[in-house]
Amino acid sequence: MKETILVTGGTGFIGSHTTVELQNAGYEVVIVDNLSNSSADVIDGIEKITGIRPAFEQVDLRDFDATENVFKKYPAIKGIIHFAASKAVGESVEKPLLYYRNNLVSLINLLELMPKYDVKGIIFSSSCTVYGQPTAENLPVTEAAPIQKALSPYGNTKQINEEIIQDYIHSGANIKSIILRYFNPIGAHPTAFIGELPNGVPMNLIPFVTQTAIGIRKELKIFGNDYNTADGTCIRDYIYVVDLAKAHVKAMERVLEKDTDPVEVFNIGTGTGLSTLEVIQGFEKATGVKLPWSYAPRREGDIEKVWGNVDKANNVLGWKADTPIEDVLASAWKWQCSLRERGIM
Repeated sequence: MKETILVTGGTGFIGSHTTVELQNAGYEVVIVDNLSNSSADVIDGIEKITGIRPAFEQVDLRDFDATENVFKKYPAIKGIIHFAASKAVGESVEKPLLYYRNNLVSLINLLELMPKYDVKGIIFSSSCTVYGQPTAENLPVTEAAPIQKALSPYGNTKQINEEIIQDYIHSGANIKSIILRYFNPIGAHPTAFIGELPNGVPMNLIPFVTQTAIGIRKELKIFGNDYNTADGTCIRDYIYVVDLAKAHVKAMERVLEKDTDPVEVFNIGTGTGLSTLEVIQGFEKATGVKLPWSYAPRREGDIEKVWGNVDKANNVLGWKADTPIEDVLASAWKWQCSLRERGIM
């Protein structure tokens, strides 16, 4: 058995898939989650897939003492993968202080406790939002592209957290970090035992697509058809959540086992941009389900086009996103159908 890893936000969408891949790779996992945007039932799905039930602690990471108690209870923890954060762009504009408190204090508490409990490394869940709208010469966007002023408090917390990690390690803290800037995670585990389950009206495209396809939503709206792209709709780099989860395993192996720089940054994506219209057409092709949709006005804050240059992750981490988009979209539909069968949605 390999080291014990703390996965914060481990009952969430990306956290649950990463827990599965960590367990498949032989790591022990301790999940911490306050269940503000997820359910403890997800742990049953993880156990069904891997045959192993991860340890679980319902803890709010803003609570320093409760967080420290996790390290006291599990002294074998050697690495952290930090997903726990509020993540809805629109909500962050309406409730900025909630986002700054949740997203900054949780990281600061973890960093402060790491040297005390001999935790060697932290993988931080960052985002391509730090690049804003890259200029034409910076597409596909590399890790060296300029960081742009965030368009939302959510995006700003990602930038500030990256700076906090770099400043803390620069100050002499004896820890290492890999910052993963990922693009748009989609899909679900092929078993359909775990997947994306947003509260209320989905903010992300794929849950809205699948909920419309199954009849929960009346119609899908495409926000804007007059962008400077081939079909007029926004372009994003959509990455399969299982491929993304595997990148975290590679990053953890690198932090714990290799002699590397104390802070490294990697883009995690496919390296290919797809328009909103292409995704909808791909979903219809992959599933045979026709979607009712129409155009709507542009949405404030939406970036026109962004996709990643992922050569560094491919070559240095030894990781690649290689699941065909049709399979990814089919997995999202299988998950939605599974939710319907179980009477959840």
